[in-house]
Amino acid sequence: MKKSNKKFNILGVNRKELLLFIGFYIFFAFFYRFTLWVNRGGYDDPNDNLFNIILFFDDAGLKYVVEFLLTIPIWYLLFRKLNYLSLQIKLLLHFILLPIYVFSFFNIYYVVSDFIGFEHLKGKNAIWDIYLPSLFYLLQFGIMHSYNYHLENKRKIVLEGALRTAALKSELSALKAQLNPHFLYNVFNTISASVPAEQEKTRNMIAELSDLFRYQLKASQVEKVTLREELAFVNKYLKLEKERFQERLTVNIDVDESLLNEKVPPMLLQPLVENSIKHGLSSLIEGGEITIKIKEKEEKLFFEITDTGIGIKNKENVFNKGIGLTNTKLRLEKMYKSTLNLSDNLPRGLKVSFEL
Repeated sequence: MKKSNKKFNILGVNRKELLLFIGFYIFFAFFYRFTLWVNRGGYDDPNDNLFNIILFFDDAGLKYVVEFLLTIPIWYLLFRKLNYLSLQIKLLLHFILLPIYVFSFFNIYYVVSDFIGFEHLKGKNAIWDIYLPSLFYLLQFGIMHSYNYHLENKRKIVLEGALRTAALKSELSALKAQLNPHFLYNVFNTISASVPAEQEKTRNMIAELSDLFRYQLKASQVEKVTLREELAFVNKYLKLEKERFQERLTVNIDVDESLLNEKVPPMLLQPLVENSIKHGLSSLIEGGEITIKIKEKEEKLFFEITDTGIGIKNKENVFNKGIGLTNTKLRLEKMYKSTLNLSDNLPRGLKVSFEL
């Protein structure tokens, strides 16, 4: 069943949700038809069959079809285009949308009924075709807001569970790294000492690698570092990658000097840069270019990492595959309620951006 729901998806609505929505309308249409049938003594009239389709549409079906069609654009506006708005603002919008909904329903339903030849309320009784649709509007959108809250809460629980799992893994990794970190540094020093003096370049690479591990250990012990420290770490990483790619890798870093003392979470940029190299540039014979831009934007730090690699076609599923991007996305959501945005870097490549 879950598999079929994923395949059938219209504007984020799966098969089960659509059937429940339609069933909701059919139930109330039949209930309204039943009420009218009982009220006029239809059970004593052999010609007034409760399950007659024509009479059903005459009494209630047409009315609820019109309401259904008018509900769709309002639902799309509030729960798709403007879903980022707070509940309070959405409730205020209902004060505008409710009269539009009722006015549209009243006129469309009466015009169509007259055209087809169906009966509808007349005179003072027509007020019921204003009052009842208003109640139905409040009922259905009350249910929709409750269901939307349920989905948001469910997503929040899943996200918190993923964050707890990621935090536990990070904690275990940190504990493992702290078991005997000096052993690792001593090994690097031993290897460096065994390298002949004429191979100074190799010695420097080992020293750079040692610094990378040292920074990673620090990252497991502190919540934030300066942007200067984070960029120094990224530069060391890129320096090692350039030894592998040589002239095939070009790096551009554009950061205002006044921002270098700003505090950021450690190990924030390196996974994104590594993703660009590993999945974007490594398969290209000619290599490519990586650009890191950091600037202040509306009192926030705006980060942008772009590459000229092969890019990513399916950007929604990329977080289900890689660890680096997924962990960075979760950290941003948890710490800053920020989003990791992926877009195409024209004419080719990937652009990753976020703000703190």
